[in-house]
Amino acid sequence: MARARRNKSYKLARIYDRRSRDVPFNAEVAEVEIDNPLALDPGEKIVAVRSIRSDPLGRLLAHHQIDEAQYRGGRAFQNDWERAERGPQAMDPTREYVDGARTREPVTEIQRQAVLRLNRVERELGTDGAALVHDVLVLGLTMDQIGQRRAVRTQRWNDYFARRFRECLDRLALIYGFATEAAISRAEQRK
Repeated sequence: MARARRNKSYKLARIYDRRSRDVPFNAEVAEVEIDNPLALDPGEKIVAVRSIRSDPLGRLLAHHQIDEAQYRGGRAFQNDWERAERGPQAMDPTREYVDGARTREPVTEIQRQAVLRLNRVERELGTDGAALVHDVLVLGLTMDQIGQRRAVRTQRWNDYFARRFRECLDRLALIYGFATEAAISRAEQRK
């Protein structure tokens, strides 16, 4: 009679693999490495799946067309834009009704700092660069759609807009402190 082997090594990591194997139809996803929320040791990472369908920065990073500093600079710009924006606001039913007149909420310090950073970004990028960054990062337009809005529809213009957008991302990374002048000049030399 054969004896059972007791020296088997068990791979418990395969048991707890929580990655999704099935994605919806026409989904665009990319694997990203994030901090493990269930980790016992600080700094432990896991691989997660993120949708890049309506995220131009995520798509560019997933296809290795931009680097991490450019990605973080673009995210910082989006974050400042969301903080500074004071769009339409819903009526608050808990407030006392006074002839339909609403008092304006005061501008917070966070909003003021975000507006100051956005003003600096616009000065650094120039009018055309700021408009291009706004179209891509806030409105989510593609280079083809940007060309259509500006009445130029050739591939050469699309390539120009893409190159100019990467230059603007370099400048954003520099403004927000995710890159240095030396790192940007080395990256330009490699191209």
